[in-house]
Amino acid sequence: MNFLFCSAGRRCELLKDLRKSMGNAVKIVAADASEYAPALYFADKRYVVPGIDSPEYIPTLLRICREESIDAITTCIDPEIPILAKHRACFEDLGVMVLCPAETTAALCLDKYEFSKKLSELGLPCVPTYGSLEEVLSEIDAGRCSFPVFVKPRGGSGSVGARKVENGDALALAFAADPTLIAQPYLGDALDLDADVYVDTVSRQAVSAFSKKKLSTTIGGANKTVSFKDQALLELIKRLSSSMEFCGPMDVDFFKVGDEYLVSEVNPRFGGAYIHAFGAGVDFFKLIANNVAGVANSPEFMNYDEGVYMLMYDSAVIGKLE
Repeated sequence: MNFLFCSAGRRCELLKDLRKSMGNAVKIVAADASEYAPALYFADKRYVVPGIDSPEYIPTLLRICREESIDAITTCIDPEIPILAKHRACFEDLGVMVLCPAETTAALCLDKYEFSKKLSELGLPCVPTYGSLEEVLSEIDAGRCSFPVFVKPRGGSGSVGARKVENGDALALAFAADPTLIAQPYLGDALDLDADVYVDTVSRQAVSAFSKKKLSTTIGGANKTVSFKDQALLELIKRLSSSMEFCGPMDVDFFKVGDEYLVSEVNPRFGGAYIHAFGAGVDFFKLIANNVAGVANSPEFMNYDEGVYMLMYDSAVIGKLE
């Protein structure tokens, strides 16, 4: 299998895990707009490419796919997901499997306000989400929400700009500075949870999931997590994954309030903490390889131990650029 990671960035451990999974049976190709992206140096081939907003970006990726006989492509950043989804047919014409959802689903996942509305329409439990200052103040006046609230960019990624707001004056200032914010109830006492899910590209059903509690989170996501299992959460994951047109790996954030799980957001790509799932024995790469071969994977859930910790730490690439 020849696998292309776009916007590879700092996802060094992800590429290393793919090598552990498949050994020499895989050729890893990585692309990024910066030659200083560390993950480039864990690939068999690396490419410095235009930015994702350049008109030359997709033609460049297609050229790489032809030259490297790529079988599957994915991205490591959220803003690129709708771009790959929009050009899916171009890649599929070259025999490349695109690991991202359908275009409408990709757009919903990037817009946290519209995504929340869609979940509500589907009857899926989710964190209440308000798309304007007027809407959140109206909910507070009605007694359905109260300060503090949590705000974040409507199309944000990696927890950038996410913060707690304590009062109306601070909320008004936040929306004045960035009208694209959304607001949600601050769920400080709720359990902050995450699940890595794989939606089979042949059957389009969830076939694997790994759930973990977040013990510590920094910009970019969780950096300390511990695995757990819950059949109720698994059933919600199945409902969620079948409610839209997902395809391949996805990272799902939840909160648990009392006995109820609430969906917070979905990043339809490898999550930054997928390395925890892999380390606990949940191997999405083998599922991808089967799908590349046209084979549907049989569902296999709860195939990991509870109480397995992931504790991230920093490392470095040392070398001279060519």
